[in-house]
This record gives sequence, C-alpha cells and structure tokens, in this order.
Amino acid sequence: MYIIAGLGNPGREYENTKHNIGFITLDHLAEEHGIRIQKIKHKALVGEGYFSGQKVLLVKPQTYMNLSGESLREIMSFYKVPVENLIVVYDDIDLPMGGLRIRANGSAGTHNGMRSIVANLKSEGFPRVRVGIGGGDTHGDLAGYVLGGFSKEQKELMEEAVKKAAAAVTCMVTQGVDKAMNRYNVKAKTAKKKKEAEEVNE
Repeated sequence: MYIIAGLGNPGREYENTKHNIGFITLDHLAEEHGIRIQKIKHKALVGEGYFSGQKVLLVKPQTYMNLSGESLREIMSFYKVPVENLIVVYDDIDLPMGGLRIRANGSAGTHNGMRSIVANLKSEGFPRVRVGIGGGDTHGDLAGYVLGGFSKEQKELMEEAVKKAAAAVTCMVTQGVDKAMNRYNVKAKTAKKKKEAEEVNE
C-alpha cells in the first residue's frame, strides 16, 4: 500500500493558491483514477483506491500546512506502511514555475509542511514530488506570494505541471521511483524549449 499526500491549507480562500499545489495535484489524481477524497480520518481528507492494482490512500492533511506531519504520523502509524511507501507532493519556490523535481529522499529544505513531516516521522527517507512555483515577483512578501493565486499565463503553465506531477506519482507507484525520476525530472525551461521545437517541426 502507498500513502500519497498532497500538501496545502484547508479552506476555500486557499483553494487555488500556489501553496496548495499539492492539494490540486491530489484532486487531479483522484479524478484520473476514480477515487473520491471525502472521508475525514486522522486530521485529513482521505480516499482509497488502486493504481494498476496497487492499493493507494490519497491524503490531504487538514491541519494547515505547518502541522502536516501530525496527520501523516497518525496515518503512517495506523496503516503500518513503511516510510519509503509515502509519497509527498508539494510546492517549491526554489524551482521555476512549472518545473518538476522528484527525489527518493532528502532534507525538508525551507518548506514548513515538509519540516513538520520530517520532524513527526523522524525520517527523511520518503520520496517526494516538488512542483515549482518560483520565478515570480514576491515584492519582498514571500507569504503573500505563495498564498496568492495564478496569473492566466501561470495558470496554463501550472495546469501542465499538475498533469505531469500526477503522472509522475502514478509512475512511482506502478514502476518505481527511479523510473519516475528518469522520466519526469525535466526543468521547466528545457520542457518549454522541447515544446517549441515540436511546434517548429509540425
């Protein structure tokens, strides 16, 4: 069984903000695989289902971002799932907007949600999918930037990133983390250039 957690903040005012890209990706995965994320368990909204026969639990912690680890600690303990079978999807301001980076493990970096998870699980040994939201003008107000919405141009870029992030998670569950890293660890600029090249060749 795999636990797939998307990070974000509960509440309508945060629904379509940069900091909620984890929630947005989970919703896309749920729709794609016919899973309903509606049960409230362990301080989270959860939904059970299968990816190509592999059982998964989609998790959206409802604790607010900074306490995400409390919910995941309860879930991991209840289901007795090994830490390497936890996949966390979250926003990363250090990656360019629309970029994607998959890692099999590693530190929490500056992300408060990830810091909470690492502290609560006492482990960094779980895979994660980072979705880039960086590159925009924060005007010195980082919190305001990450809790803000997307411009029309950003929205189109992020819709594509969410699709790729969801595909990467599915690949991680069904084919393994290494395969997903090889396939989806592409910088946003590289992906954009590739798309432009494809359009030229059409």
